[in-house]
Amino acid sequence: MAERAPDRLVRLLGIVAFLNRHESVPVAELATTFGVSARQILEDVDTLWVSGTPGYQHSDLIDFDAEAHDRGVVRLTESRGLTRPLRLGTREGVALIAALRALRDLLGSALPIEQAEVVDSTLEALTAAVGDASGAVDVHLATDGRPDVQAAVQSALVSGHRLRLEYVNAADVTSGRDVDPIRLVTGDAHTYLQAWCLRARGERLFRLDRVLSAEVLEELVEPHPVPAEPGSEVFRPEASAEQVHITLSARARWVAEQVPVDAVQELPDGDFRISLRVADGTWLRHLIAQVAADVRAVEPVQYALDVAETAERALAAYGALPPA
Repeated sequence: MAERAPDRLVRLLGIVAFLNRHESVPVAELATTFGVSARQILEDVDTLWVSGTPGYQHSDLIDFDAEAHDRGVVRLTESRGLTRPLRLGTREGVALIAALRALRDLLGSALPIEQAEVVDSTLEALTAAVGDASGAVDVHLATDGRPDVQAAVQSALVSGHRLRLEYVNAADVTSGRDVDPIRLVTGDAHTYLQAWCLRARGERLFRLDRVLSAEVLEELVEPHPVPAEPGSEVFRPEASAEQVHITLSARARWVAEQVPVDAVQELPDGDFRISLRVADGTWLRHLIAQVAADVRAVEPVQYALDVAETAERALAAYGALPPA
């Protein structure tokens, strides 16, 4: 799968901070620390080597020991200020306060005690540092889903019990699912329950506003092989799912960043081609329709034909327009 730019940026900044605390680190050890290949670490170092502060002369760039690099060791010699402690201004402090208040309001009792204590203590410290400005913001998130569904999900998360869901997916198909809840996550303006689905035998995301009912069962949740790191909630189609190739113009670059793709191929004219596996054809048709103006080609072509046919039917439904 192609890596998202924000994920790589976080790693690049982390590498600089890590090397600032460790004088010389072998490439293999750095790769293990950050969970990527040695080749990726070398590419990251090459990127950092030409990054820096405005001016972009040699003295403005992050620098490494070239001799150590040739021996397979990474040694930072100039960080260009990236390792200085972060000092927040009032604006940044207020933004963090708003985010933490929203988090506490959204998850409530579903937060583990240790995490809730961290949120509360951080809020207290930020509020004291920002002063009167902290009272200028009051955030309340409208959580997706029915109140009874929210209550059942939070109860199951706190007590560690299994849930029985009645769920309608993006294709408007309703099904019953027994799931072991893991956590609540937010993204693209929606709230999701990340859970282990016993029917699918895998980790799945369930949008709360698509859960028709939720019942807390007597069975306790069981341990499952799910990644513990935040961000693991991104859906990954099975390897057996149909593979689709879409060629897009450069303007639709966001698709490669936000959709779980297997590969991205750059084309000479500035276009690019993504390869992805599709478990739900309805979802793919929605994606193609969303970026239709930037689609150059779709394989299999039937998906593009389906979108065109749907669009024609939608236009026909408006009937003949009156004369101007």
